[in-house]
Amino acid sequence: MSEQREDMTERDDLPSEVPAAADDAAGSVGAEESAAPTGKYGKLLSEEGGVRKLTGMYRNWFLDYASYVILERAVPHVQDGLKPVQRRILHAMKAVDDGRYNKVANIVGQTMQYHPHGDASIKDALVQLGQKDLLIDCQGNWGNILTGDEAAAGRYIEARLSKFALDVVFNKKTTEWMRSYDGRNEEPVTLPVKFPLLLAQGADGIAVGLASKILPHNFIELINAAIAHLQGRDFVLYPDFPTGGMIDVSRYNDGLRGGTVKVRARISKIDKRTLAITEIPYTTTTESIKDSIVKANEKGKIKIRKVDDNTAEKVEIIVQVAPDESSDKTIDALYAFTDCEVSIAPNACVICDDKPHFLGVSEILRRSAEHTRELLKMELEIRLNELNEAWHAASLERIFIVNKLYQLIEGCKTREEAYAAVGKGLEPFTKVLRRAVTTEDIQRLTELKFIRISRYDSDKADNEIRQIEEDIAQTQHHLAHLTDYTIAYYERIRDKYGKGRERRTELREFDSIEATKVAVTNAKLYVDRVEGFFGIGKSMKDSEFVCDCSDIDDVIVFTKDGRYVITKVSDKAFFDKNIYYIGVFKRNDERTIYNVLYRDGKNGPILMKR
Repeated sequence: MSEQREDMTERDDLPSEVPAAADDAAGSVGAEESAAPTGKYGKLLSEEGGVRKLTGMYRNWFLDYASYVILERAVPHVQDGLKPVQRRILHAMKAVDDGRYNKVANIVGQTMQYHPHGDASIKDALVQLGQKDLLIDCQGNWGNILTGDEAAAGRYIEARLSKFALDVVFNKKTTEWMRSYDGRNEEPVTLPVKFPLLLAQGADGIAVGLASKILPHNFIELINAAIAHLQGRDFVLYPDFPTGGMIDVSRYNDGLRGGTVKVRARISKIDKRTLAITEIPYTTTTESIKDSIVKANEKGKIKIRKVDDNTAEKVEIIVQVAPDESSDKTIDALYAFTDCEVSIAPNACVICDDKPHFLGVSEILRRSAEHTRELLKMELEIRLNELNEAWHAASLERIFIVNKLYQLIEGCKTREEAYAAVGKGLEPFTKVLRRAVTTEDIQRLTELKFIRISRYDSDKADNEIRQIEEDIAQTQHHLAHLTDYTIAYYERIRDKYGKGRERRTELREFDSIEATKVAVTNAKLYVDRVEGFFGIGKSMKDSEFVCDCSDIDDVIVFTKDGRYVITKVSDKAFFDKNIYYIGVFKRNDERTIYNVLYRDGKNGPILMKR
C-alpha cells in the first residue's frame, strides 16, 4: 500500500504528467497517427480534424487518481472514522505528547513527516478537529463555528490531545502499522478507536465521482445505542448539532442517499415587534443568516425594519419587525425565505475493505460496537499474555533464589556451562511452571545482581505472585464475559466524559410553510383582457389593475370558452385573447371554489366544471 501511495503522490499534480500519457496513448494506435497535429494533451487531432480516442490516460491514470482521492484524502474509514490527514495529525500529536500544549505550527510541521501534501491542508484539518471539541484541547483563538470567524495563525494558537482522545483513540499494541509515503517513518493504517467517533464528529468530503456527508450525532445517545446493540435491543439514531436549533428527521433515511433533514433556527418573540434568533441551523453562520435576511427584505419577501447581530459566546440576532407586519407571519417568512431553515442531504459513504461503501448510520454504529469489542478482546489477550509472562518470571526467580540455584554457577568457566548447570538444576521444579523454561529465561536468571539476591523477600514475592494470579483470573473472567466487559467500558466512558454533552438540537416535526402564504405582497398584477397578456412588469402598468400579489404567487386565468391555466406570475405572459377572469391562485385553499359553465362544442349541451 505504501508503494502504491508513493506512486500516487508523485502523480498528485496530474496536469504536469498528462502530455506524456497522451503521447503514450497516441503512439499505441498506429504509426500513421504519429503525423497527426498535436493537441493540448498530446496527439489528439487527425489531419482531417477528427478526434482520436485517448484511452490510456482516462482508463488508467484517471482511475488511479480517483482511487487515490477516495481512499487517501476525502472519505473517512469506517473503523476509526478518520480521514488520512486527521489520522496523521492525531498520530503526530501523540508522538510529541508530553501533557503540555504545543504550537499548532509545530504540530503541522510534525505531521508533514507523514502527510504528502501542504501545511495549509494540515492546519485547516487540525482547526476543524479542534472546533469539534472532542479529541483536541485547544488554547487561543480557534475561530468560531457560530460566526464563521477563522482561527488565528498557527504560530499563535496551541493544542494538545484531550483526555478523552488519550483514553479511547491510542494503543500501540493493537495498532496496525505501515510505512509513510516516503518510507522514512511508520504511521497507523487505522487508529484503534474504541468509540463511534465517525458518527460523533460527522464527516464531509468531496472525492472524484462521489461525496461523503455524515452528520454529527449526540455523544451520549451513541454510547446508549452501542450498549443497546450489544444487548440485542433495537435503537434509533438522529443527528445532533453543536449549533443547536430544531430538526425534522422524518425523512432522515438512516443517513443514506436520498434522505434529507430540515434544520431550523430557534426564533423567539421578545415583544410584538422584536424577534430573537438564539440558535442557528447546522452549516450556517450568524453572518450568512443575517445576509440572507437582508437580501430577503430587499427583494420584498419579508418586511423588517432592522437586523442586528449581537453574537458573542452565544447566538443573538435581533430582528425588528415592520410596524404593519405580524411577528408570527414574519417568523414563518424567515423560515421560508432565509437561511433560518436549511435542508441537508446526508450521504453516508465510508471506506471499508479498501473500497467506498454506502452504509446507514445504524450499520456504522453496529460495526463500531463490534470493532470496539474486538479491540477490547485484543487488549485483554495481550494483558493476559503479559500477566502469564510476569507470573512465569516471578515464579522462576523465586525458585532460583529460594533453592539457591545460583550456587550452581560457581566453578563454571563458560557461559554455556553456567546455562547448562542452571537448566539442569531447574528440572525438578518445572512441573509447577505453566510453560517450558527457555534459554532467555535462564539468561535472565544468571544476570540477576547479587544485591537483589541477598535482599530477596520470599513473603513479598509470594504476595506479588498471588496478585498476578488474581489479575489473571480477573482478565480471564473479562474474556469469558466479553460483551458485559464492553458494556461496562462504554458506561465508564459515558459517565466520565458525557457530562455537558446532552442533546442540543430539538427533534420536532415541522409544519409545512407555503411560501406564497407568508410572502409579502410586493407586486401588482395587471391584465390586458383583449390581447390576452398579464403580469407584474413595468410594461403592464398601463393595463387594467387586478390586485396586489407577491412575485412568487401563482395566478389562474380563464377565457370565455371555459379554458383555464394556472401558472407562476411573471413580468409579462400571454395565455389567449379575451381573458374573462384572472386572480391569484391559492393552493390547498378549501374556501375558494371555481365553477365554470361552458358548451360542449358548437351546438352541444351546456356543462359545468367545479
